[in-house]
Amino acid sequence: MGLCRFCNEYSLSWTKHCLKHHLNILKYLDSAFFLVYLLREVILVLQVKSYSSLEGLLHLCGAPLMLLASAVVTDQLNRFAGFGIGLASLFTENVLAHPCIVLRRQCQVNYHARNYHLTPFTIVNIMYSINKTQGPRALWKGMGSTFIVQGITLGTEGIISEFTPLPRELSHKWNLKQIGGHLLLKGLTHVVAMPFYSASLIETVQSEIIRDNPGILDCVKEGIGRVVGMGVPHSKRLLPLMILTFPTVLHGVLHYVISSIIQKLVLYVLKRGNSHNLPPEGSTSIQGMLDAYFPELIASFAASLCADVMLYPLETVLHRLHIQGTRTIIDNTDLGYEVLPINTQYEGMRDCINTIRREEGMLGFYKGFGAVVVQYTLHVAVLQLTKIIYSTLLQNVS
Repeated sequence: MGLCRFCNEYSLSWTKHCLKHHLNILKYLDSAFFLVYLLREVILVLQVKSYSSLEGLLHLCGAPLMLLASAVVTDQLNRFAGFGIGLASLFTENVLAHPCIVLRRQCQVNYHARNYHLTPFTIVNIMYSINKTQGPRALWKGMGSTFIVQGITLGTEGIISEFTPLPRELSHKWNLKQIGGHLLLKGLTHVVAMPFYSASLIETVQSEIIRDNPGILDCVKEGIGRVVGMGVPHSKRLLPLMILTFPTVLHGVLHYVISSIIQKLVLYVLKRGNSHNLPPEGSTSIQGMLDAYFPELIASFAASLCADVMLYPLETVLHRLHIQGTRTIIDNTDLGYEVLPINTQYEGMRDCINTIRREEGMLGFYKGFGAVVVQYTLHVAVLQLTKIIYSTLLQNVS
């Protein structure tokens, strides 16, 4: 007969009676605190008078101690697996896929191009040619500025939501007013980040042959200069930020709305279809925990893919408007060498759409689409490989 120190009830089986409680507290105790807690339990067990022999003592405390220690290791490994899988996804989206983003943007703004690169095969070929003639840096240019733009976007959204009643997140009991305020917050965020986005876009499409080595904060300096009308001289064809505001906000808000809807829909379908395979609450099944992490990542992947595909024509128009008049020189995406100037004369969003449709056809809106295929193929491959590696390692450890 043993007394549970937390339930204050006697039980013939101390192990079975108290193990569930001990496992639940692992959610709130760090490893160091848990070791102190475990030592305290051993001391308390040693004080039990009814177990006079060493064999009886081991029978009392050996099983729960081994189970609790195993639960600690399993819990930590599961958290490590979730962190590693999320980190791999983040690395793929922002680092490994950057060459695809660079070439995709160059193709979008290249109105001279006769090869539209609609398939991944031509994209891989032109990547190889650019890498061969200019070196690996040509495919990784502007990566630092993309991180800066993301940081400015997140910081701006947080600051605006703190000083205004606009909600940063939607509650489960949302209404039309909350949705309108939330989308307004997203729109204002894109307006603030717009000049820095333009500067980042220039860094990613500018040819490595003629560009100087930009500093890390050049994106910020050029963005501020674009707002105040100072900095690098531009041509008279440069469109004012007021004209760029509507397409920028439209693209950003639509991308957020589409990706949010797709993500929630995919997550609902996955959880409903795999509800019988999901581990019960408090379960330490390693494969079950891995399966619990992946629906979120798959839903996020599908949402980003759908939004990028659906808004690709609008993105092409947006990038051409942003790059116009900046005296940017890009790589020749037909040959993989030589450079081309950007000398468009669009008057606005509508004129840009009509000109592309008239001079390049409907497929002109999808120039560089093969880079999207390569980008998301890499993403799928990395996620699947990461899942296999972590599943194998955790199974071996367990």
